[in-house]
Amino acid sequence: MDYSLSEELEMIRTMVRDFASGEVAPTAVLRDEEERFDRHVFDTMGELGLTGILVPELFGGLGSDALTNALVLEELARACASMGYSLYVHSGLTVAAISMFGTEEQKKLFLGPMGNGRKLGAYAWSESAQTVGTPGVVMQTKALRDGDDYVLQGTKFFVSNAVEADVYVVFAATGNDSTVHASSAFIIEKGTPGFILGKKERKLGLRGSPSMSIELVDCRIPLANRLGEEGDGYRIALRTLESARSGIAALAVGIAQAAMDVSIAYAKTRKQFGKPIAHQQAIAFKLANMATQIEAARLLTYQAAWLESQGGAKGTYSNLFAGDTAMAVAIEAVQIHGGYGYTKAFPVERYMRDAIMLQMVEATLDEQRRAIARLIK
Repeated sequence: MDYSLSEELEMIRTMVRDFASGEVAPTAVLRDEEERFDRHVFDTMGELGLTGILVPELFGGLGSDALTNALVLEELARACASMGYSLYVHSGLTVAAISMFGTEEQKKLFLGPMGNGRKLGAYAWSESAQTVGTPGVVMQTKALRDGDDYVLQGTKFFVSNAVEADVYVVFAATGNDSTVHASSAFIIEKGTPGFILGKKERKLGLRGSPSMSIELVDCRIPLANRLGEEGDGYRIALRTLESARSGIAALAVGIAQAAMDVSIAYAKTRKQFGKPIAHQQAIAFKLANMATQIEAARLLTYQAAWLESQGGAKGTYSNLFAGDTAMAVAIEAVQIHGGYGYTKAFPVERYMRDAIMLQMVEATLDEQRRAIARLIK
């Protein structure tokens, strides 16, 4: 069993690390404070090909696999989890959904500009009282067939990238069955009449990747913009999330690595009793535990990404473990920094806020554990 990365993957990781440290990290604090998506950074990612990681080569992308995507997301999150998460939503959810379920015409129309970064993708599933994992819950957003069109009515919540997005994958109930299990997916473009951006959420973490609600008021879209068959929405949502699970784990690993990096640097310079606190056994053991947890999370994440690339879906384990690791490491990082860790003078408080968001962005911890419990019965 070969655990080494290919020369090509090492080159990609080095390129992304250099870009992230030079272009993304310096403005991460400002994005967090202003709760602002940075379109300039996204455009630059497009020029580097990062927005087209999962776009097939036939449509102008790199046609890479889940492992490549995980490496990219890890390095971005190490610099700024918000930008990493925005890319995850763009590529791992929106691009992936169109790539897997779109018609040839839809792929030609949308994947090219999304792959080169000219168009940003968003993914609108959530509503006020349901989750992907509860198929019996009613989906309140409706899509009524009217000849060769659909007319959408309703509200979607927590739509990441919505503030700047150009292409949205939106889910709505169709037919007589209003449950999420019988929903359908639609591609809606920015500027469509009746498609209205709503309230921006004030979030604890990932603040540089703003989330908003979307209002659909007599929003008419052509039949050609339906993604997949009518009633396929739930299947599309689950399949898309399954194919992208390692992406969330990779973001968590990146946050954990960043928290450890700054903790090591701080421990080497902060002195107590005449020597750096890194030389004190209590701190040294904390750092050793952090490093061990991160390496385990990274290996589990890479394994999940490799399995996804082979057509499998084993990301549930990596999501839970990597999310817990990011949170545990971030808390330890705050402790190592002492009182400074509680202030904005150091980035560890941001890492902790971002880490807890990744523990619930796809499913709560209890939901993830229930999913694992079902697998091992």
